Formats: sequence, C-alpha cells, structure tokens
Amino acid sequence: MIRVGIAGYGNLGRGVECAISKSDDMELVGVFSRRDPSTVKTVTDVAVFSMDEIESKKDDIDVLILCGGSANDLPTQTPEMAKYFNVIDSFDTHAKIPEHFANVDKACQENGHIGIISVGWDPGMFSLNRLYAQAILPNGKDYTFWGKGVSQGHSDAIRRIEGVLDARQYTIPVEAALESVRKGENPELTTREKHTRECFVVAAEGADLDKIENDIKTMPNYFADYDTTVHFISQEELDRDHAGIPHGGVVLRSGSTGFNNENKHVIEYKLTLDSNPEFTSSVLIAYARAAFRLQQEGQKGCKTVFDIAPAYLHAASGDELRKNLL
Repeated sequence: MIRVGIAGYGNLGRGVECAISKSDDMELVGVFSRRDPSTVKTVTDVAVFSMDEIESKKDDIDVLILCGGSANDLPTQTPEMAKYFNVIDSFDTHAKIPEHFANVDKACQENGHIGIISVGWDPGMFSLNRLYAQAILPNGKDYTFWGKGVSQGHSDAIRRIEGVLDARQYTIPVEAALESVRKGENPELTTREKHTRECFVVAAEGADLDKIENDIKTMPNYFADYDTTVHFISQEELDRDHAGIPHGGVVLRSGSTGFNNENKHVIEYKLTLDSNPEFTSSVLIAYARAAFRLQQEGQKGCKTVFDIAPAYLHAASGDELRKNLL
C-alpha cells in the first residue's frame, strides 16, 4: 500500500481524500491543516494533524500531496516539504513553473526525494496533449479553449469589488472560433475572439449596480479583454443554480502532412468536468503512484508530467497493460 498524506483541506484536499478512498493500492495516513485540528472534520474520519507536526510524520508517509494555492502556498511549501517527503503539487502559475521547478528540484536532489509539480488538467493533461500533438504534427498550430466552467480566480476578483457580496464567473468558448479550428481553417484569434465571460453577482442592498458592472467589465488582466455579461441575482439563486465547480475545455492542434502540405489533420482532446477539484485530485493521485514507483527505483529530483511514462500512472502491471490496453 502507498501511504499518502494530504497537506491542506479545502476543496482540493477533500477531492484527494475521495480519490484515495477509491484507489485499492493507497491508504490515507492523515490530513495536515493550518487550522486547529479539533475543528477539522474529514469525510472518512482520518486523523487530522497540525501542519506544525508534519515533519514528525516523515517516516509514515510515502507521498505527500500538497493542496494549497499557487499564489501564496506552493512556491514555499513544496520545496520545504520536499526536504522530508516525496511531494506532488498542482502549481498552475504557468510563467513561474521554471522557477518553481528549480526550487523543488534542488530540495529533492539534496534529500533524495521525488517531486512532481504542476499536476492537474491545465497544466497537466492539457500540457501532455499539446506535447503529443506538436511532436506528431510539427507543421501546425495549437489552440486551447477553456470552459464552459467556473473560474475561481475571476470569481474571487469580482467578490473584491465594493458592494459585491458573492459572485460566480463562467469562462465560455466562442463556438464560431472553436468550429473554425475544428474545420482546419487555422484562424488567427484574439483573446476576445476565443472566449466570453459571464458573471452572476449578488450585490449588497443599495449598491450601485452600474458601477459594479463597469468595474467588472473594465478590470485589467481579468475582464477588460473579453466580451463580458453581468447578471445581478439573489443569494438564493446563486446558491441554487451556481453551487458547483464545473470546468473543462478543449486542446486542439490543426496541422498538415504531405510534401505539399496537402493533407489536413486535427487532433482534439476534450474535458467536460462536473467538479474541477475532484478531477484535479484524481490526476494528483495517479502521479502520486508514479512518484512512489520512481523512488522505489532509486530515482530523485523534480519531474513534470512530461517526464513520467504513462505506465507509472496506472495501478495495473506492465503485463496487464500490454494485454488489455495496448
């Protein structure tokens, strides 16, 4: 059995707990939280420990899955925990992945551990599909469409606006752009032409709705470059109709082969997810299995999804995979 620990117990941590419960080759040793452990109730009644105790459990855990945020937690937490554990995280700040990789690799190399970073669906599964598609169709173009799904970061940005009590923001692909890519037309698309944003906002009583709408639509780095629709609804409507965290998207590569590029090809990988954190958790679990196997082989250092052979992810043996899946 692969002994797993969870650091952080929000939506992602609960998803990992669920995924472990469905994995016959894994057991959950415990959850580590910055909150008072007596106030944290897990779904499976596994033990909850203070983060301050985590180092003392290093001999009881084969792989530690870090479920904190990319902005403030993982940049320091992952390299620190890599001193004591094999670690997996879902760091998703794309521009800072090389820096994060270097920091985690240093800690892993010095302490003989495996770290696998930026595990999830984007970065993660989408990244793999971009790599496969580029390798197979070097003469072509990549396209990524996200949604329809809830953007938690954009929803949080709306909630920071004065007069907003709660909000959900959906990222939605522009269907005409998506269909053009599927037809192999290789369009040149601006940010505005690829996605729209739809916002459902609960405003405080007496709040200036026109100002809130304008603040949303003109917010740089979030909404200013998109066609954005704002709906004002009640808290009851938001809780009833927008309680889930769905997401997904499509990665495509449109390319050509032949001496005169006469033959067109489109590769498409699509995800439709009822629960973004639960799907991400399932990916994390697969890579936790890989980390354990790599260390059993005597490997060390930081890895990404690009470095892990697919067979390491699956619970079945190589013989079983060749017989049933190849």
